[in-house]
Amino acid sequence: MAKENKVKDSEELLRAISELEKEKEISKDTLFEAIENSLKKAAKEHFGNDENCIVEMDRETGEYHLYQEKTVVENEEDITDPVTEVSLEEAKKVAKKAAVGDVVRFELQSKEFGRIATQHAKSVILQKIREEERNVVFDQYYSKQNNIVVGVVQRYVGKNISINLGKADAMLNEPEQVKGEHFRPTDRIKVYITEVKNTPKGPRILVSRTHPGFVKRLFEAEVSEIKEGIVEIKGIAREPGSRTKMSVWSKDENVDPVGACVGLNGARVNAIVDELGGEKIDIINWSPDANELIQNALSPAQVIAVAVNEEDAKNKEAMVIVPDTQLSLAIGKEGQNARLAAKLTGFKIDIKSESQAREEFGFSTDNEEFEYDDEYTAENYQDADGNEYAEEYTQEVESEVNDAE
Repeated sequence: MAKENKVKDSEELLRAISELEKEKEISKDTLFEAIENSLKKAAKEHFGNDENCIVEMDRETGEYHLYQEKTVVENEEDITDPVTEVSLEEAKKVAKKAAVGDVVRFELQSKEFGRIATQHAKSVILQKIREEERNVVFDQYYSKQNNIVVGVVQRYVGKNISINLGKADAMLNEPEQVKGEHFRPTDRIKVYITEVKNTPKGPRILVSRTHPGFVKRLFEAEVSEIKEGIVEIKGIAREPGSRTKMSVWSKDENVDPVGACVGLNGARVNAIVDELGGEKIDIINWSPDANELIQNALSPAQVIAVAVNEEDAKNKEAMVIVPDTQLSLAIGKEGQNARLAAKLTGFKIDIKSESQAREEFGFSTDNEEFEYDDEYTAENYQDADGNEYAEEYTQEVESEVNDAE
């Protein structure tokens, strides 16, 4: 009868382990290990020592045995520690050929440990399960770091937003939110996972909607040529909620990288613009030639000439000359176009109108070659209406470029 009960207990244990494996995504080996450790802990609580305790579990049947190993001494009065020693007479009851000095195994029944020891064993198993649950969730979301996931808005925590990702919660902090975007509880939104940390309370997940990687992943999902590796995104400069510049390059000369990203009638880029709440996106051709790259980056403004400072590779600087009518477009509202171009290319860009360049150093479109000269760096930049961007613009661009690097 006792044997039948033990078999039944083993079957129930195996069934419970299988259910936990499926429900919590915790491996059977981990659960078996937790049970083995709990039995040893129970033995320590009961006997004060578990060094001579051996646990054996059958992974196939769920049957388990707990043994206590004892050294055989001649007589009972020779025993100094009843936990680790046993008399020859008692040893022969389980091993007929036992002799003094031998180590004999005695099987223990878990019911002998008592209620307190059993509670300790249970707590060990539960603690291990909780730890493994946290590890499983951490591994799941750590593998999604620098990728986009869909979550459900739960609530505002101050100015931050708590988002449920399914098996874990993430925090969309205020600096990672796009100004002007507002969400309500139960709204489903896409977010970019920037960081996943393992903590005693579970994984700490930080997400963003302002990160340039968010735009990159959206294009990778929307544009099959990027997903297949034909078109490559070389750089992204972004002012969230307002404007993004992105440089692309094609490994296949028969594939237009800009056209692939824009899509038929703008379908692909418009889908991403909608996801970003109307944020403007400029897509340009990347070039290994710095002059050409800078000229492309200042799009939609037309550029007459570009000169790159090639003498100082550390402080990357370039001078750009544009038509008088294009100065304000090249600089952009509050310097945005030039600032994004500087971020995208990694150059501090000094923009001059054609008339400024002609007046300051005699520039002419008839010149065979236009070279960079820091003596002609303008102190002020003016658009067609006479608005100045001056040092304020220069310092801001320089700071943005340093951040990008």
